Amino acid sequence: MPQYPKNDLAQLVIASCVAHDIAHVIISPGSRNAPLTIGFANYKEVKTFSIVDERAAAFFALGLAQQLRKPVALVCTSGSALLNYYPAIAEAFYSDIPLVVISADRPNHLIDIGDGQTLRQENVFSNHIVGSANLEENFEKNKDLLVKVLQQCILENGPIHINVPFDEPLYELTNTIKVLDKAKLRIEETPLDVDELQKYADIWNGSAKKMVLVGTSFPDELLQIQLNKIIEDESVIVLTETTSNLVNSQYINGIDRAIFPLNSEDLEDLKPEILLTFGGMVVSKKVKQFLRNHKPKHHWHVDSKKAFDTYFSLTKHFGISPQLFFSQFFFLTQNVQSNYQRLWLNIKRERIEKHKEFIDECEFSDLKVFETVLKSIPKNAQLQLSNSSIIRYTQLFDLDPSLKVFCNRGTSGIDGSTSTAIGASLIHKESTVFVTGDISFLYDSNALWNNDIRSDFRVIIINNDGGGIFKFIPGPKETNALSYFETPHGLDASYLAKMFGFEYEKVEDVIGLEKSLEQFYKGSEHPKILEVCTPSQLNDLILKSYFKSLK
Repeated sequence: MPQYPKNDLAQLVIASCVAHDIAHVIISPGSRNAPLTIGFANYKEVKTFSIVDERAAAFFALGLAQQLRKPVALVCTSGSALLNYYPAIAEAFYSDIPLVVISADRPNHLIDIGDGQTLRQENVFSNHIVGSANLEENFEKNKDLLVKVLQQCILENGPIHINVPFDEPLYELTNTIKVLDKAKLRIEETPLDVDELQKYADIWNGSAKKMVLVGTSFPDELLQIQLNKIIEDESVIVLTETTSNLVNSQYINGIDRAIFPLNSEDLEDLKPEILLTFGGMVVSKKVKQFLRNHKPKHHWHVDSKKAFDTYFSLTKHFGISPQLFFSQFFFLTQNVQSNYQRLWLNIKRERIEKHKEFIDECEFSDLKVFETVLKSIPKNAQLQLSNSSIIRYTQLFDLDPSLKVFCNRGTSGIDGSTSTAIGASLIHKESTVFVTGDISFLYDSNALWNNDIRSDFRVIIINNDGGGIFKFIPGPKETNALSYFETPHGLDASYLAKMFGFEYEKVEDVIGLEKSLEQFYKGSEHPKILEVCTPSQLNDLILKSYFKSLK
Protein backbone atom coordinates (compact mmCIF):
# COMPACT_ATOMS: atom_id res chain seq x y z
CA MET A 1 0.00 0.00 0.00
CA PRO A 2 1.38 3.45 -0.91
CA GLN A 3 2.40 5.76 1.89
CA TYR A 4 1.93 9.50 1.71
CA PRO A 5 3.05 12.37 3.91
CA LYS A 6 0.63 13.48 6.57
CA ASN A 7 1.92 17.02 6.17
CA ASP A 8 -0.78 19.15 4.50
CA LEU A 9 1.69 21.50 2.84
CA ALA A 10 3.56 18.65 1.17
CA GLN A 11 0.28 17.18 0.01
CA LEU A 12 -0.75 20.50 -1.53
CA VAL A 13 2.55 20.93 -3.38
CA ILE A 14 2.41 17.40 -4.80
CA ALA A 15 -1.25 17.70 -5.80
CA SER A 16 -0.61 21.05 -7.48
CA CYS A 17 2.28 19.65 -9.50
CA VAL A 18 0.25 16.64 -10.63
CA ALA A 19 -2.67 18.92 -11.54
CA HIS A 20 -0.29 20.80 -13.84
CA ASP A 21 0.83 17.59 -15.56
CA ILE A 22 4.29 17.37 -14.01
CA ALA A 23 5.18 13.71 -14.40
CA HIS A 24 8.96 13.66 -13.86
CA VAL A 25 10.58 14.56 -10.53
CA ILE A 26 14.27 14.38 -9.61
CA ILE A 27 14.91 14.01 -5.89
CA SER A 28 18.17 14.57 -4.03
CA PRO A 29 18.42 13.00 -0.57
CA GLY A 30 17.86 14.89 2.67
CA SER A 31 15.66 14.93 5.71
CA ARG A 32 13.89 18.29 5.58
CA ASN A 33 12.42 17.36 2.18
CA ALA A 34 11.17 13.98 3.49
CA PRO A 35 7.44 14.83 3.15
CA LEU A 36 7.95 15.70 -0.54
CA THR A 37 10.21 12.72 -1.18
CA ILE A 38 7.74 10.26 0.33
CA GLY A 39 4.81 11.79 -1.52
CA PHE A 40 6.32 11.97 -4.98
CA ALA A 41 7.97 8.54 -4.69
CA ASN A 42 4.60 6.93 -3.91
CA TYR A 43 2.52 8.83 -6.47
CA LYS A 44 1.79 6.43 -9.32
CA GLU A 45 1.43 9.17 -11.96
CA VAL A 46 4.93 10.50 -11.30
CA LYS A 47 8.24 9.04 -12.50
CA THR A 48 10.91 9.77 -9.89
CA PHE A 49 14.70 9.70 -10.09
CA SER A 50 17.19 9.77 -7.22
CA ILE A 51 20.37 11.78 -7.87
CA VAL A 52 22.66 12.68 -5.00
CA ASP A 53 24.60 15.61 -6.48
CA GLU A 54 22.19 18.54 -6.79
CA ARG A 55 24.13 20.23 -9.57
CA ALA A 56 24.09 17.03 -11.64
CA ALA A 57 20.42 16.51 -10.72
CA ALA A 58 19.45 19.95 -11.99
CA PHE A 59 21.19 19.52 -15.34
CA PHE A 60 19.73 16.03 -15.65
CA ALA A 61 16.28 17.57 -15.14
CA LEU A 62 17.13 20.21 -17.72
CA GLY A 63 17.93 17.49 -20.25
CA LEU A 64 14.60 15.79 -19.58
CA ALA A 65 12.69 19.06 -19.92
CA GLN A 66 14.67 20.00 -23.04
CA GLN A 67 13.30 16.93 -24.81
CA LEU A 68 9.86 16.68 -23.18
CA ARG A 69 9.23 20.41 -23.75
CA LYS A 70 7.23 20.47 -20.56
CA PRO A 71 8.09 21.12 -16.89
CA VAL A 72 10.26 18.75 -14.86
CA ALA A 73 10.52 19.16 -11.08
CA LEU A 74 13.48 19.10 -8.71
CA VAL A 75 13.25 18.42 -4.98
CA CYS A 76 16.01 19.09 -2.45
CA THR A 77 16.56 19.56 1.25
CA SER A 78 17.30 22.87 2.98
CA GLY A 79 20.58 24.76 3.08
CA SER A 80 23.36 24.81 0.50
CA ALA A 81 21.82 21.90 -1.44
CA LEU A 82 19.52 24.42 -3.11
CA LEU A 83 22.36 26.65 -4.30
CA ASN A 84 23.85 23.82 -6.35
CA TYR A 85 20.86 24.09 -8.67
CA TYR A 86 21.81 27.59 -9.77
CA PRO A 87 23.95 26.86 -12.88
CA ALA A 88 21.17 24.76 -14.43
CA ILE A 89 18.54 27.32 -13.45
CA ALA A 90 20.47 30.04 -15.26
CA GLU A 91 20.82 27.79 -18.31
CA ALA A 92 17.08 27.04 -18.24
CA PHE A 93 16.27 30.75 -17.95
CA TYR A 94 18.28 31.72 -21.02
CA SER A 95 17.31 28.60 -23.00
CA ASP A 96 13.58 28.87 -22.25
CA ILE A 97 13.34 25.47 -20.56
CA PRO A 98 10.67 24.93 -17.86
CA LEU A 99 12.03 23.68 -14.52
CA VAL A 100 10.12 23.52 -11.23
CA VAL A 101 12.57 23.89 -8.35
CA ILE A 102 11.04 22.80 -5.03
CA SER A 103 13.17 23.42 -1.97
CA ALA A 104 12.38 22.29 1.54
CA ASP A 105 13.16 24.92 4.17
CA ARG A 106 13.12 25.48 7.92
CA PRO A 107 10.21 27.55 9.26
CA ASN A 108 10.87 31.27 9.22
CA HIS A 109 11.49 31.50 12.99
CA LEU A 110 14.52 29.20 12.62
CA ILE A 111 16.26 31.29 9.94
CA ASP A 112 19.23 33.49 10.95
CA ILE A 113 19.29 32.33 14.57
CA GLY A 114 22.26 29.97 14.24
CA ASP A 115 20.24 26.81 13.55
CA GLY A 116 21.91 24.14 11.40
CA GLN A 117 21.52 23.73 7.63
CA THR A 118 19.73 27.02 7.11
CA LEU A 119 20.23 29.97 4.84
CA ARG A 120 18.05 32.68 3.27
CA GLN A 121 16.30 30.56 0.66
CA GLU A 122 13.46 32.88 -0.27
CA ASN A 123 13.97 34.56 -3.66
CA VAL A 124 17.53 33.23 -3.88
CA PHE A 125 17.19 32.80 -7.68
CA SER A 126 15.28 36.03 -8.29
CA ASN A 127 17.45 37.20 -11.21
CA HIS A 128 17.07 34.01 -13.24
CA ILE A 129 13.54 32.67 -12.77
CA VAL A 130 10.15 33.59 -14.24
CA GLY A 131 8.29 33.20 -10.94
CA SER A 132 8.56 32.18 -7.29
CA ALA A 133 6.30 31.09 -4.46
CA ASN A 134 7.39 31.30 -0.83
CA LEU A 135 4.77 29.20 0.92
CA GLU A 136 3.29 29.96 4.34
CA GLU A 137 0.80 28.40 6.76
CA ASN A 138 -2.30 29.76 4.99
CA PHE A 139 -3.73 26.91 2.88
CA GLU A 140 -5.84 28.98 0.47
CA LYS A 141 -3.08 31.53 -0.06
CA ASN A 142 -0.60 28.74 -0.77
CA LYS A 143 -3.00 27.14 -3.23
CA ASP A 144 -3.29 30.39 -5.18
CA LEU A 145 0.46 30.96 -5.08
CA LEU A 146 1.13 27.49 -6.47
CA VAL A 147 -1.39 27.84 -9.28
CA LYS A 148 0.06 31.20 -10.26
CA VAL A 149 3.71 30.13 -10.26
CA LEU A 150 3.15 26.79 -12.00
CA GLN A 151 1.23 28.54 -14.74
CA GLN A 152 4.09 31.02 -15.08
CA CYS A 153 6.46 28.11 -15.60
CA ILE A 154 4.31 26.67 -18.36
CA LEU A 155 3.17 29.85 -20.09
CA GLU A 156 6.53 31.65 -19.89
CA ASN A 157 8.54 28.49 -20.54
CA GLY A 158 11.15 29.03 -17.86
CA PRO A 159 12.32 28.01 -14.38
CA ILE A 160 10.39 28.75 -11.17
CA HIS A 161 11.22 28.33 -7.48
CA ILE A 162 8.81 27.01 -4.83
CA ASN A 163 10.18 27.32 -1.29
CA VAL A 164 8.38 25.07 1.21
CA PRO A 165 8.98 25.49 4.98
CA PHE A 166 8.49 22.29 6.98
CA ASP A 167 8.43 22.03 10.75
CA GLU A 168 8.97 18.70 12.47
CA PRO A 169 7.71 15.97 12.55
CA LEU A 170 8.74 15.18 8.97
CA TYR A 171 7.99 11.46 8.66
CA GLU A 172 4.33 11.11 9.71
CA LEU A 173 2.41 9.00 7.17
CA THR A 174 -1.13 8.53 5.91
CA ASN A 175 -2.85 6.28 3.34
CA THR A 176 -4.55 9.11 1.46
CA ILE A 177 -3.30 11.77 -0.92
CA LYS A 178 -4.88 15.07 -1.89
CA VAL A 179 -6.13 15.34 -5.46
CA LEU A 180 -6.82 18.61 -7.28
CA ASP A 181 -8.66 19.14 -10.54
CA LYS A 182 -6.45 19.21 -13.61
CA ALA A 183 -5.32 22.74 -14.42
CA LYS A 184 -6.91 24.30 -17.47
CA LEU A 185 -4.42 26.41 -19.37
CA ARG A 186 -5.17 27.99 -22.70
CA ILE A 187 -1.93 28.40 -24.56
CA GLU A 188 -3.02 30.32 -27.62
CA GLU A 189 -1.26 32.91 -29.72
CA THR A 190 -2.87 36.04 -31.04
CA PRO A 191 -2.02 36.63 -34.70
CA LEU A 192 -0.38 39.90 -35.67
CA ASP A 193 -2.45 42.76 -37.00
CA VAL A 194 -2.41 42.35 -40.78
CA ASP A 195 -2.35 46.07 -41.55
CA GLU A 196 0.62 46.56 -39.22
CA LEU A 197 2.40 43.52 -40.67
CA GLN A 198 1.83 44.84 -44.20
CA LYS A 199 4.11 47.81 -43.42
CA TYR A 200 6.98 45.43 -42.77
CA ALA A 201 6.10 43.27 -45.76
CA ASP A 202 6.37 46.38 -47.95
CA ILE A 203 9.90 46.97 -46.60
CA TRP A 204 10.71 43.31 -47.22
CA ASN A 205 9.38 43.43 -50.77
CA GLY A 206 11.45 46.53 -51.49
CA SER A 207 14.74 45.04 -50.31
CA ALA A 208 17.22 43.08 -52.42
CA LYS A 209 19.44 41.82 -49.57
CA LYS A 210 17.68 39.88 -46.82
CA MET A 211 19.29 37.56 -44.31
CA VAL A 212 17.49 35.07 -42.05
CA LEU A 213 19.71 34.00 -39.15
CA VAL A 214 18.55 31.11 -36.96
CA GLY A 215 19.94 30.39 -33.49
CA THR A 216 19.35 27.34 -31.31
CA SER A 217 16.06 25.71 -32.26
CA PHE A 218 14.22 22.49 -31.47
CA PRO A 219 13.65 20.28 -34.54
CA ASP A 220 10.41 21.43 -36.16
CA GLU A 221 8.94 20.14 -39.41
CA LEU A 222 6.80 23.23 -40.01
CA LEU A 223 9.75 25.59 -39.58
CA GLN A 224 11.77 23.47 -42.01
CA ILE A 225 9.01 23.76 -44.61
CA GLN A 226 8.67 27.50 -44.04
CA LEU A 227 12.39 28.20 -44.43
CA ASN A 228 12.54 25.99 -47.51
CA LYS A 229 9.83 28.22 -48.90
CA ILE A 230 11.59 31.47 -48.02
CA ILE A 231 14.78 30.60 -49.91
CA GLU A 232 12.80 30.35 -53.13
CA ASP A 233 13.32 34.12 -53.07
CA GLU A 234 16.78 34.80 -54.53
CA SER A 235 17.08 37.99 -52.47
CA VAL A 236 17.09 35.89 -49.27
CA ILE A 237 19.92 33.93 -47.70
CA VAL A 238 19.40 31.69 -44.66
CA LEU A 239 22.21 31.21 -42.12
CA THR A 240 21.86 28.30 -39.70
CA GLU A 241 24.00 26.57 -37.11
CA THR A 242 24.32 22.95 -36.06
CA THR A 243 22.00 23.63 -33.13
CA SER A 244 19.36 25.23 -35.37
CA ASN A 245 18.25 21.75 -36.46
CA LEU A 246 17.29 23.10 -39.88
CA VAL A 247 19.01 21.66 -42.95
CA ASN A 248 19.02 22.56 -46.63
CA SER A 249 21.80 22.65 -49.22
CA GLN A 250 20.81 26.25 -50.00
CA TYR A 251 21.46 27.41 -46.42
CA ILE A 252 24.79 28.73 -45.17
CA ASN A 253 25.38 26.21 -42.37
CA GLY A 254 29.12 26.65 -41.80
CA ILE A 255 28.97 30.32 -40.83
CA ASP A 256 32.50 30.77 -39.48
CA ARG A 257 33.87 28.79 -42.42
CA ALA A 258 32.10 31.15 -44.81
CA ILE A 259 32.86 34.47 -43.11
CA PHE A 260 36.41 34.06 -41.76
CA PRO A 261 38.33 34.75 -45.02
CA LEU A 262 36.24 37.79 -46.00
CA ASN A 263 37.73 41.27 -45.70
CA SER A 264 35.87 44.38 -44.60
CA GLU A 265 35.00 45.38 -48.17
CA ASP A 266 33.56 41.92 -48.88
CA LEU A 267 31.50 42.03 -45.71
CA GLU A 268 30.16 45.47 -46.51
CA ASP A 269 28.96 44.17 -49.90
CA LEU A 270 27.31 41.18 -48.21
CA LYS A 271 25.68 43.25 -45.47
CA PRO A 272 21.91 42.63 -45.43
CA GLU A 273 19.39 45.43 -45.66
CA ILE A 274 17.07 43.36 -43.48
CA LEU A 275 18.22 40.92 -40.82
CA LEU A 276 15.43 38.59 -39.65
CA THR A 277 16.36 36.45 -36.63
CA PHE A 278 14.68 33.83 -34.50
CA GLY A 279 15.72 30.97 -32.24
CA GLY A 280 18.01 31.00 -29.23
CA MET A 281 21.66 31.83 -28.77
CA VAL A 282 24.03 31.95 -31.76
CA VAL A 283 27.43 30.25 -31.42
CA SER A 284 29.34 31.99 -34.21
CA LYS A 285 31.43 34.94 -33.04
CA LYS A 286 32.24 35.76 -36.65
CA VAL A 287 28.64 36.47 -37.58
CA LYS A 288 28.23 38.61 -34.46
CA GLN A 289 31.30 40.67 -35.40
CA PHE A 290 30.11 40.91 -39.00
CA LEU A 291 26.64 42.20 -38.16
CA ARG A 292 27.84 44.52 -35.39
CA ASN A 293 30.43 46.12 -37.64
CA HIS A 294 28.23 46.12 -40.76
CA LYS A 295 24.82 46.87 -39.33
CA PRO A 296 21.64 46.11 -41.27
CA LYS A 297 19.18 48.93 -41.76
CA HIS A 298 16.45 46.78 -40.22
CA HIS A 299 16.78 44.01 -37.65
CA TRP A 300 13.57 42.14 -36.85
CA HIS A 301 13.47 39.42 -34.21
CA VAL A 302 10.65 36.90 -34.00
CA ASP A 303 10.04 35.28 -30.61
CA SER A 304 6.96 35.01 -28.42
CA LYS A 305 8.94 35.85 -25.29
CA LYS A 306 12.03 38.01 -25.75
CA ALA A 307 14.34 39.74 -28.18
CA PHE A 308 17.99 40.30 -27.39
CA ASP A 309 19.66 43.16 -29.24
CA THR A 310 22.64 40.94 -30.05
CA TYR A 311 23.77 42.96 -33.06
CA PHE A 312 23.04 46.42 -31.61
CA SER A 313 20.59 47.17 -34.40
CA LEU A 314 17.21 45.80 -33.29
CA THR A 315 14.33 47.77 -34.81
CA LYS A 316 11.34 45.46 -34.35
CA HIS A 317 10.31 42.58 -32.09
CA PHE A 318 7.44 40.43 -33.38
CA GLY A 319 6.13 38.85 -30.17
CA ILE A 320 4.82 35.59 -31.62
CA SER A 321 6.27 32.22 -32.58
CA PRO A 322 8.26 32.01 -35.84
CA GLN A 323 5.78 29.44 -37.14
CA LEU A 324 2.82 31.80 -36.78
CA PHE A 325 4.84 34.76 -38.05
CA PHE A 326 5.82 33.04 -41.29
CA SER A 327 2.32 31.62 -41.81
CA GLN A 328 1.05 35.21 -41.86
CA PHE A 329 4.02 36.90 -43.49
CA PHE A 330 4.21 34.68 -46.58
CA PHE A 331 0.81 35.88 -47.77
CA LEU A 332 2.11 39.45 -47.90
CA THR A 333 5.52 38.94 -49.53
CA GLN A 334 6.74 38.57 -53.08
CA ASN A 335 10.01 37.35 -54.56
CA VAL A 336 12.56 39.98 -55.50
CA GLN A 337 15.09 39.71 -58.32
CA SER A 338 18.59 39.77 -56.80
CA ASN A 339 22.00 38.12 -56.90
CA TYR A 340 22.31 38.21 -53.06
CA GLN A 341 21.64 34.54 -52.43
CA ARG A 342 23.86 33.50 -55.32
CA LEU A 343 26.80 35.50 -53.92
CA TRP A 344 26.56 33.68 -50.59
CA LEU A 345 26.15 30.26 -52.17
CA ASN A 346 29.20 30.82 -54.40
CA ILE A 347 31.19 31.55 -51.24
CA LYS A 348 29.82 28.39 -49.65
CA ARG A 349 30.87 26.23 -52.61
CA GLU A 350 34.39 27.67 -52.56
CA ARG A 351 34.72 27.06 -48.83
CA ILE A 352 33.49 23.47 -49.08
CA GLU A 353 36.11 22.68 -51.72
CA LYS A 354 38.94 24.18 -49.66
CA HIS A 355 37.61 22.56 -46.49
CA LYS A 356 37.70 19.13 -48.13
CA GLU A 357 41.19 19.67 -49.53
CA PHE A 358 42.56 20.56 -46.10
CA ILE A 359 40.74 17.81 -44.18
CA ASP A 360 41.85 15.12 -46.63
CA GLU A 361 45.49 15.99 -45.94
CA CYS A 362 45.07 16.93 -42.27
CA GLU A 363 47.23 15.12 -39.75
CA PHE A 364 45.89 13.63 -36.52
CA SER A 365 44.48 16.45 -34.39
CA ASP A 366 41.23 17.71 -32.88
CA LEU A 367 40.12 18.83 -36.35
CA LYS A 368 40.74 15.43 -37.94
CA VAL A 369 39.09 13.65 -35.02
CA PHE A 370 35.92 15.71 -35.42
CA GLU A 371 35.76 14.91 -39.12
CA THR A 372 36.08 11.20 -38.32
CA VAL A 373 33.69 11.16 -35.36
CA LEU A 374 30.91 13.30 -36.80
CA LYS A 375 30.57 11.29 -40.00
CA SER A 376 30.38 8.06 -37.93
CA ILE A 377 27.31 8.95 -35.86
CA PRO A 378 24.32 6.69 -36.66
CA LYS A 379 21.36 8.14 -38.51
CA ASN A 380 18.50 9.52 -36.39
CA ALA A 381 20.67 9.63 -33.29
CA GLN A 382 20.45 12.48 -30.82
CA LEU A 383 23.76 14.35 -30.75
CA GLN A 384 24.48 16.17 -27.51
CA LEU A 385 27.49 18.49 -27.45
CA SER A 386 29.45 20.10 -24.67
CA ASN A 387 30.56 23.72 -24.94
CA SER A 388 33.80 25.56 -25.72
CA SER A 389 35.88 23.89 -28.46
CA ILE A 390 33.43 21.02 -28.96
CA ILE A 391 30.50 23.06 -30.24
CA ARG A 392 32.80 25.35 -32.25
CA TYR A 393 34.61 22.53 -34.04
CA THR A 394 31.26 20.89 -34.84
CA GLN A 395 30.08 24.07 -36.59
CA LEU A 396 32.78 23.55 -39.22
CA PHE A 397 31.30 20.29 -40.51
CA ASP A 398 28.19 19.20 -42.39
CA LEU A 399 26.20 16.70 -40.32
CA ASP A 400 23.79 14.03 -41.44
CA PRO A 401 20.40 15.80 -41.68
CA SER A 402 18.69 13.05 -39.67
CA LEU A 403 20.61 13.97 -36.49
CA LYS A 404 18.98 16.02 -33.72
CA VAL A 405 21.58 18.33 -32.20
CA PHE A 406 21.59 20.00 -28.78
CA CYS A 407 23.97 22.00 -26.62
CA ASN A 408 23.57 24.11 -23.47
CA ARG A 409 23.98 27.47 -25.20
CA GLY A 410 21.86 29.55 -22.81
CA THR A 411 24.88 30.38 -20.67
CA SER A 412 27.40 28.35 -22.71
CA GLY A 413 28.89 26.72 -19.61
CA ILE A 414 30.80 23.44 -19.50
CA ASP A 415 29.49 22.58 -16.04
CA GLY A 416 26.53 20.27 -16.70
CA SER A 417 26.79 19.05 -20.30
CA THR A 418 27.12 15.35 -19.40
CA SER A 419 24.19 15.44 -16.97
CA THR A 420 22.04 17.21 -19.56
CA ALA A 421 22.90 14.63 -22.20
CA ILE A 422 22.02 11.74 -19.87
CA GLY A 423 18.68 13.30 -18.99
CA ALA A 424 17.86 14.02 -22.63
CA SER A 425 18.80 10.48 -23.66
CA LEU A 426 16.01 8.99 -21.55
CA ILE A 427 13.38 10.73 -23.69
CA HIS A 428 14.81 10.34 -27.19
CA LYS A 429 13.66 7.11 -28.85
CA GLU A 430 16.93 6.50 -30.71
CA SER A 431 20.36 6.32 -29.14
CA THR A 432 22.20 9.40 -27.84
CA VAL A 433 25.81 10.24 -28.65
CA PHE A 434 27.48 12.78 -26.39
CA VAL A 435 30.66 14.45 -27.63
CA THR A 436 32.59 16.31 -24.97
CA GLY A 437 35.98 17.73 -24.09
CA ASP A 438 38.13 16.37 -21.29
CA ILE A 439 37.71 19.38 -18.98
CA SER A 440 33.93 19.44 -19.35
CA PHE A 441 33.71 15.68 -18.78
CA LEU A 442 35.88 15.70 -15.68
CA TYR A 443 34.09 18.77 -14.33
CA ASP A 444 30.74 16.97 -14.46
CA SER A 445 31.93 13.45 -13.63
CA ASN A 446 29.21 13.02 -11.00
CA ALA A 447 26.78 12.88 -13.92
CA LEU A 448 27.74 9.19 -14.21
CA TRP A 449 26.57 8.62 -10.62
CA ASN A 450 23.13 7.77 -11.95
CA ASN A 451 21.25 4.47 -11.98
CA ASP A 452 19.11 5.36 -15.01
CA ILE A 453 21.72 5.64 -17.78
CA ARG A 454 20.66 3.72 -20.89
CA SER A 455 22.93 0.98 -22.17
CA ASP A 456 22.97 2.59 -25.65
CA PHE A 457 24.28 5.91 -24.28
CA ARG A 458 27.60 6.72 -25.93
CA VAL A 459 30.25 9.22 -24.77
CA ILE A 460 33.13 10.39 -26.97
CA ILE A 461 35.75 12.42 -25.09
CA ILE A 462 38.15 14.56 -27.12
CA ASN A 463 41.03 14.69 -24.65
CA ASN A 464 43.57 17.37 -25.57
CA ASP A 465 44.84 17.57 -21.98
CA GLY A 466 43.28 20.89 -21.05
CA GLY A 467 41.15 23.71 -22.39
CA GLY A 468 42.56 23.79 -25.91
CA ILE A 469 40.46 26.78 -26.90
CA PHE A 470 42.70 29.01 -24.77
CA LYS A 471 45.59 28.32 -27.12
CA PHE A 472 43.53 29.41 -30.07
CA ILE A 473 41.77 32.54 -28.87
CA PRO A 474 43.86 35.74 -28.75
CA GLY A 475 45.35 36.59 -25.38
CA PRO A 476 45.99 33.65 -23.04
CA LYS A 477 48.93 32.21 -24.97
CA GLU A 478 50.71 35.57 -24.87
CA THR A 479 50.72 35.61 -21.05
CA ASN A 480 52.88 33.72 -18.54
CA ALA A 481 49.74 32.25 -16.97
CA LEU A 482 48.61 29.89 -19.78
CA SER A 483 48.52 26.87 -17.44
CA TYR A 484 45.81 28.63 -15.42
CA PHE A 485 43.69 29.09 -18.54
CA GLU A 486 44.39 25.79 -20.24
CA THR A 487 44.71 23.62 -17.07
CA PRO A 488 46.66 20.57 -18.33
CA HIS A 489 45.98 17.55 -16.10
CA GLY A 490 47.41 14.32 -17.54
CA LEU A 491 44.24 12.38 -16.67
CA ASP A 492 41.98 10.02 -18.58
CA ALA A 493 38.54 8.59 -17.87
CA SER A 494 39.51 4.94 -17.42
CA TYR A 495 39.01 4.77 -13.67
CA LEU A 496 35.79 6.76 -13.77
CA ALA A 497 34.45 4.37 -16.42
CA LYS A 498 35.33 1.37 -14.27
CA MET A 499 33.78 2.89 -11.15
CA PHE A 500 30.48 3.75 -12.85
CA GLY A 501 30.16 0.61 -14.99
CA PHE A 502 30.91 1.97 -18.47
CA GLU A 503 32.72 0.07 -21.18
CA TYR A 504 35.88 2.03 -22.00
CA GLU A 505 38.44 2.34 -24.76
CA LYS A 506 41.20 4.87 -25.43
CA VAL A 507 42.72 5.64 -28.85
CA GLU A 508 45.54 7.93 -29.94
CA ASP A 509 45.53 7.91 -33.74
CA VAL A 510 43.14 7.95 -36.71
CA ILE A 511 43.53 4.25 -37.52
CA GLY A 512 42.72 3.27 -33.93
CA LEU A 513 39.78 5.70 -33.89
CA GLU A 514 38.25 4.38 -37.11
CA LYS A 515 38.65 0.80 -35.92
CA SER A 516 37.07 1.52 -32.53
CA LEU A 517 34.13 3.38 -34.08
CA GLU A 518 33.22 0.26 -36.08
CA GLN A 519 32.17 -1.44 -32.81
CA PHE A 520 31.38 1.57 -30.66
CA TYR A 521 27.72 2.06 -31.64
CA LYS A 522 26.77 -1.60 -31.57
CA GLY A 523 24.47 -2.88 -28.82
CA SER A 524 25.89 -3.65 -25.41
CA GLU A 525 24.87 -4.35 -21.83
CA HIS A 526 26.54 -1.18 -20.59
CA PRO A 527 26.98 2.39 -21.85
CA LYS A 528 30.31 3.14 -23.48
CA ILE A 529 33.06 5.75 -23.34
CA LEU A 530 35.53 6.24 -26.18
CA GLU A 531 38.37 8.57 -25.26
CA VAL A 532 40.40 10.09 -28.08
CA CYS A 533 43.72 11.64 -27.00
CA THR A 534 44.93 14.36 -29.37
CA PRO A 535 48.24 16.29 -29.55
CA SER A 536 47.74 19.39 -27.43
CA GLN A 537 50.80 21.15 -28.89
CA LEU A 538 49.55 20.80 -32.49
CA ASN A 539 45.79 21.32 -32.30
CA ASP A 540 45.77 25.12 -32.29
CA LEU A 541 48.41 25.32 -35.04
CA ILE A 542 46.43 22.98 -37.29
CA LEU A 543 43.18 24.88 -36.69
CA LYS A 544 44.86 28.20 -37.52
CA SER A 545 46.29 26.64 -40.68
CA TYR A 546 42.82 25.39 -41.58
CA PHE A 547 41.32 28.87 -41.44
CA LYS A 548 44.22 30.31 -43.44
CA SER A 549 43.64 27.64 -46.10
CA LEU A 550 40.08 28.91 -46.65
CA LYS A 551 41.31 32.20 -48.10
